[in-house]
Amino acid sequence: MTQASNHATSANMSGQYLTTGVLLMMAVATGLCAGANYFNQPLLNSIALALGVSEGLAALTVTLSQVSYAVGLLFLVPLGDKLEQRGLAVSLMLIAALGLLISGYAQNFNMLLIGTLVTGFFSVAAQILVPMAANLSDPARSGRAVGLVMSGLLAGILLARTAAGLLSEVDGWSTVYRLTAVLMLLLAGALWVVLPRARNAQPASYAATLGSLVQLLIAHPRLRTRAALGGLVFGSVSVLFSTMALLLSGPAHQLSDSQIGLIGLLGIAGVITANMAGRLADRGRGQRVSAGALVLLLLGWLGLYLGAGNLYWFLLALLLLDIALPAVHISNQSVIYQLAPQARARVNAVYMTAYFVGAASGSALAALAWSHGGWATTCVVGVLFAGLAGLVLLYDQHILRAQR
Repeated sequence: MTQASNHATSANMSGQYLTTGVLLMMAVATGLCAGANYFNQPLLNSIALALGVSEGLAALTVTLSQVSYAVGLLFLVPLGDKLEQRGLAVSLMLIAALGLLISGYAQNFNMLLIGTLVTGFFSVAAQILVPMAANLSDPARSGRAVGLVMSGLLAGILLARTAAGLLSEVDGWSTVYRLTAVLMLLLAGALWVVLPRARNAQPASYAATLGSLVQLLIAHPRLRTRAALGGLVFGSVSVLFSTMALLLSGPAHQLSDSQIGLIGLLGIAGVITANMAGRLADRGRGQRVSAGALVLLLLGWLGLYLGAGNLYWFLLALLLLDIALPAVHISNQSVIYQLAPQARARVNAVYMTAYFVGAASGSALAALAWSHGGWATTCVVGVLFAGLAGLVLLYDQHILRAQR
């Protein structure tokens, strides 16, 4: 049992679990960390003009954000089962804030690349805080606690583009980076004060910790299925996120960057459903949540296809995807955190690495689909990801029945 688990047990005996206020603070922190990797997406044109590079080169920052985040997931998040978790999360946030400042005050494109890499790599602090919320909360309400913190993370992902677009019109593209850096520094200090110390009572070597990731995958079939499910669903949604600006700014809709950013406010629906999904998972209804979310995902892609020429269909479909993504994600985490409570940080590292590999794959295939077949082909790619996710869920259900 990790010391984090010992803390949770001690808190249970004394009635001192993490309060809702602390969980909300953790939710905001995870949102800032996750959202920091999405600020650049609506700002590519402004970045290209300000730093004197092509839009294609500016778009390299999007790829580097995802790659550096995935590398951080693989090599930094497992340290949560080895090092003291409060100190690790706060340290990572401080360095991520430094990366944001480098980006916010970049005088050339190379500085922006360095800031992007630093922020992406160290913003995985969010993935240290999520399992902490599970460890340090009442076991009977851990799903709700994870849902609350994940609401913040998903809000960061879904609303980052809106914030970046709006703040860019206030004082330029760098405003969002500078402001977020200050907020992250303040939150890091606050979390250091309010969070308890949490550490694995029997930490292994770093090499053994990394090797144990493969062992966890081998030992837990549902970790494999739920990681694949999460990656495929996020991949499907990333197909949309990577191409929606191209569609909406095109001849059919002719929306401006700020208008496209405002559409991201529909992501609030996903934040609300994340908490609801956590509550349902606590009641043993995680499988139904996952199945229902996949139905919404497939219906959403039908609406997105129709949305090529009708903005109302597009907005309705986007709402469905914004609901489906967090619902699957939360139900996934409610499953994987019960598989190996003594290794939740490593389990989370495996899961989130697959999650962002799926996102990167969806983005790459979406770019190819858009270039070669336009919006219709892009929708086909999104449906294929969703269909594969449905097959994985069926197999996951088969494993669950066999284990019973």
